[in-house]
Amino acid sequence: MLHNEVKTIENSAEKIRELIPEARVAVAHGQLPERSLERIMSDFYHRRFNVLVCSTIIETGIDVPSANTIIIERADKFGLAQLHQLRGRVGRSHHQAYAYLLTPPPKAMTRDAIKRLEAISASDDLGAGFTLASHDMEIRGAGELLGDEQSGQMETIGYTLYMEMLDRAVKAIRAGKTPNIDAPFNTGVEISLNLPALIPNDYIHDVQQRLVMYKRIANTQSDSELKELQVELIDRFGLLPAPLKKSNSPNQASPSC
Repeated sequence: MLHNEVKTIENSAEKIRELIPEARVAVAHGQLPERSLERIMSDFYHRRFNVLVCSTIIETGIDVPSANTIIIERADKFGLAQLHQLRGRVGRSHHQAYAYLLTPPPKAMTRDAIKRLEAISASDDLGAGFTLASHDMEIRGAGELLGDEQSGQMETIGYTLYMEMLDRAVKAIRAGKTPNIDAPFNTGVEISLNLPALIPNDYIHDVQQRLVMYKRIANTQSDSELKELQVELIDRFGLLPAPLKKSNSPNQASPSC
């Protein structure tokens, strides 16, 4: 059982002892002395205890093949990637494993917490890690690869320059050369119109589809290719929203990608 409050973890363990008198309960958390913690984990591994009440210290701990059930209290307080990691602490062997996430009523949880719980409950198949990572990035607001909210190095240098640097590095590596990060880029004219040029989330809901469409737009070489892509967008997702249109004159607007 995971109880991530050290001050009240002993109380949680005592409640389990009262509910299940035959249970052999141990408590483990990061504030215990190193030797004591090592002894407790070793005893649990060798089944001298059959219930471990612990903090998130087990997140990257040793594998316990006999552990087949985890109960996570206040699961709404954990991040999506963290829940996925904790859920993976059980079922490390051939035993059928179960993960129970305890939460308060939906009205007492934040909107992001509800999204995280919905994502973790829907991702129970093999290879779900990448899907969860994508959901986690969007829920936490760490910044989309393509969007007006960026983070890290991309926020510092901008998406266009970042992609140019990445493309040059990939081409150099494929040619068997070492990328020269000090070499200047081709200079050109940059015109900023201060107009939104993004695919709105409510037009293409799936982030993977938006990324694919951004790449296809960037790779077009002529107006005819843009028109073909425009027709496909309208056919698949409906009429183009304002950020995907351009104006040819003050009184006339024509859709464009």
